[in-house]
Order: sequence, then C-alpha cells, then structure tokens
Amino acid sequence: MSSLIAQPITAEAFAPYGEVIQTEGAQLTLINDGLCHRFSDLASFDIEDGRAGLSFFRSQLRPMPYRCHLLERHPLGSQCFIPMSDAEFLLIVAPDNGGKPGPLTAFLATNNVAVNIARNTWHGVLAPVAGSGLFAVIDRIGTETNGGQNLEEHLLEEAVLVKYDQ
Repeated sequence: MSSLIAQPITAEAFAPYGEVIQTEGAQLTLINDGLCHRFSDLASFDIEDGRAGLSFFRSQLRPMPYRCHLLERHPLGSQCFIPMSDAEFLLIVAPDNGGKPGPLTAFLATNNVAVNIARNTWHGVLAPVAGSGLFAVIDRIGTETNGGQNLEEHLLEEAVLVKYDQ
C-alpha cells in the first residue's frame, strides 16, 4: 500500500484543485452600524444545468492514518465544504487523467478555511479527523431529468494510507 503525507492547506498549493476560502487577506466591509464584518464573494461556484443548493453533511470522524480507497468527482458543478465546528479535515485530491484520477495530493484543513473543489476534480470523500463532522455544503442540485448526474465514483486498485504530522 502506498502512503501520502497531508500537507497544511494553502491557497497556492490547492489552486490546481479549487479554491481555499478564508477571511485572511479578503476585502472587508463594515456593515450593521460597524458591528459586523462582511467578506464578500469569496468563491466562484461553477454550476452547469442546475442550481446551487445548500446542504448539511454530518460525517463520521475518520481514524488516522486514513485509508483512502474511493474517489469521486462532480462533472457538472463545483462542491464547497464549510466546516461548522472546530474541525480538522483531510482533502485528498487528484487531477483528471483521461477519465481516471491522476496522482493524489493530500491536504489538512482546519475550521478557519472552507474549500471549493473545482468541477471535475477527483477528491476523496468528506474525511473529518477532529470536531463534530458537521459541514455546510454548497453544490449543484439536479436530477437525471434536470441536467444529468453530477457524481462519478472511482475505486482505487490499492488503498492509499494518508498521514499527517500532529
């Protein structure tokens, strides 16, 4: 079994796979009599033939090291994960290589960032390693009759063991 070390997530390192969404460095507007900070337009949702929807996912915490055996991608829309608690989660991503996942990269994200995974980017399933496992998810809502299926899955021939330095 091959192994992979998850690196701390940065906007630059994650750019080939989507967007890191964070308030650090974002344009700030004061609203509500100066009592609220608004950080606007932090992500570009890429939706084809459907509509963006907001869902909540509650995923079980994953033991470390994590055995990744399944990747998925969404050909008709990006998928945004927003942690709703003090969380750490793994992002295992891969570029598309002729309809199959290319080389894997792993990131460790904390509750101070959200991620918007680009359309057609292969990624592991939601894998929280600390916190409640509760996430808000913005992605494409549609059906077979409303723009087609937006989920493809790929079982890896051999699981990959993902670790990170704690």
